[in-house]
Amino acid sequence: MSHKIELSLLNSSIVKPAIVDAFRKLQPQVQMRNPVMFVVYIGSLLTTALTVQAFLSQGEAPAGFILAICLWLWFTVLFANFAEALAEGRSKAQAESLRSAKQDVRAKKLQTAKRDATQILVNGSSLRKGDFILVEANDVIPADGEVVEGVASVDESAITGESAPVIRESGGDFSAVTGGTRVLSDWIIVKVTVNPGEAFLDRMIAMVEGAKRQKTPNEIALTILLVALTIVFLLATVTLLPFSLFSVEASGAGMPVTITVLVALLVCLIPTTIGGLLSAIGVAGMSRMMQANVIATSGRAVEAAGDVDVLLLDKTGTITLGNRQASAFYPASGVSEEQLADAAQLSSLADETPEGRSIVILAKNKFQLRERDIQSLGAEFIPFTAQTRMSGVDLQQNGSVRKIRKGSVDAMRKAFAETGMQFPQAVLDIVDQVSRQGSTPLVVTDDQRVMGVIELKDIVKGGIKERFAELRKMGIKTIMITGDNRLTAAAIAAEAGVDDFLAEATPEDKLKLIRSHQADGKLVAMTGDGTNDAPALAQADVAVAMNSGTQAAKEAGNMVDLDSNPTKLIEIVEIGKQMLMTRGSLTTFSIANDVAKYFAIIPAAFATTYPQLNALNLMHLTSPASAIMSAVIFNALIIVFLIPLALKGVKYRPLGADILLRRNLLVYGLGGLLVPFIGIKLIDIILTVLGLV
Repeated sequence: MSHKIELSLLNSSIVKPAIVDAFRKLQPQVQMRNPVMFVVYIGSLLTTALTVQAFLSQGEAPAGFILAICLWLWFTVLFANFAEALAEGRSKAQAESLRSAKQDVRAKKLQTAKRDATQILVNGSSLRKGDFILVEANDVIPADGEVVEGVASVDESAITGESAPVIRESGGDFSAVTGGTRVLSDWIIVKVTVNPGEAFLDRMIAMVEGAKRQKTPNEIALTILLVALTIVFLLATVTLLPFSLFSVEASGAGMPVTITVLVALLVCLIPTTIGGLLSAIGVAGMSRMMQANVIATSGRAVEAAGDVDVLLLDKTGTITLGNRQASAFYPASGVSEEQLADAAQLSSLADETPEGRSIVILAKNKFQLRERDIQSLGAEFIPFTAQTRMSGVDLQQNGSVRKIRKGSVDAMRKAFAETGMQFPQAVLDIVDQVSRQGSTPLVVTDDQRVMGVIELKDIVKGGIKERFAELRKMGIKTIMITGDNRLTAAAIAAEAGVDDFLAEATPEDKLKLIRSHQADGKLVAMTGDGTNDAPALAQADVAVAMNSGTQAAKEAGNMVDLDSNPTKLIEIVEIGKQMLMTRGSLTTFSIANDVAKYFAIIPAAFATTYPQLNALNLMHLTSPASAIMSAVIFNALIIVFLIPLALKGVKYRPLGADILLRRNLLVYGLGGLLVPFIGIKLIDIILTVLGLV
């Protein structure tokens, strides 16, 4: 069962525990975490004491009125607790589904990283970092690790929710395996990379559960603003009682305002709406990220995603389909196509990448080059690295070493320059021709001879250009990163519609690019899956590591995409912006909402002291008591009505900041002004009809 589940607000398995948690959160030490709602909490305790006094002896106001105010203040606190508990409940449900993927299984521990090594059956929970285990078909992988030998098809649906199996093999960027997944076919030897309690699932569960969530910088700043407003209104409210007493004594008429009314006034003046929903918005943002199958290590990462200015996107697999295939051989002058194919295939026999395999297949299909015994020639394969950007093989022939290489044009030209030889201009012309077509050229050399060029074709993903256009509207710059030469990169960039590109990129180039943008005050996001991506991921503000990638990439990132979909970065940015939009919209609504409540409750609160204030009863409320009661009830109920919006989030639209600001002010600012007038008047009518005031 995948953790990728839909969690409805009406799901009783979430709502019922949230109701219980709402009461548990009434403890003072819990309430103190939210300063705004703590003021309401203190007001509730004070009116409770006044209610008891009113029923036992003469109270400052009718006992029924004080009791009603008291109950609705407690409801206000409980509704705020319920909003937070409901958001946390969604996260806890996701965490429980992740726990179901954890299981302690028997493991085949090996003494060495060899399949024929001595095996010992142990419990998976006893494995330690550095242990080697053999996992065969139908076995559950007992712990997180890296494949050091073998290749296998792995079912990762318990983690990712994706039913299609994936290939995990030694070497490269697809060697990481996760405990709790199952090998479907073949076998692998895994080196355990974590100790008990440190596994990926353990960290995921800790991240998903809201208990360890830290407030984000924006959330802290908003909390400080809300606290400042609360202190201002608290001081203003405290000074009103002496003024009221003085006015009554000086005029010899009227009645002083009661403490109950002042408490009600304070609660309606302070920003209780956003104060009660602020924590729920943050927890819900983490939950929405989880529903997108992305694990965020902190709320800061989610928030930063909403403020991103620059997106760095790998070309292969993100902008293009990623299955580059060899499509043609272009031999150099004096070289036959078959000779080029022969050298290209020899250099690719140990290359397990899709590109390398496609070169072997193309040579086999075109010239029947197959069943090559090169072990007898003492073959030594040279693996591809991000630094050298070439690979190949060394063969022992006639007492000398034959060196066959294939790689990027820039790398091969540099290698030739070091030998003092001239790189053929005719081959460079072929390279330009292939690059202008948007294909990737690979140069093949045999010792000191340039054999020709292999063309690798890739296809830009459908709809990606429109996605980049949306990001541009939001003010986000997109940069394509590729190891291709500049001509190929320029052709792909133009077709995909990105704003800029970095060609022939090395890990150092990526790191330098990120730092240069950050030096300009920009927030940078990027994705990566390989060990060579780890430095750049560690530097980026939003770093999304692929679950299929290496352990180093996961450790460096502050998010992990369980689907290993590089385009998920765009969705992550949208979720981050949605969280910021939700917080901003509800803050705007809350403050505008408070302004409207002033017109209802302030004239009513002081009508007994200053009867002339009845002229400000613009809503024609029935009585001062009805006005105060209606405002308090509305103040409590509006939190309930806004809980779904806080959890689901304001609908995302790819618009610029100025357009979003105008829309925000129009919908939530104007709406926040009008809704209280309508709501308070309706509640006043209902209370009057029912004879409750």
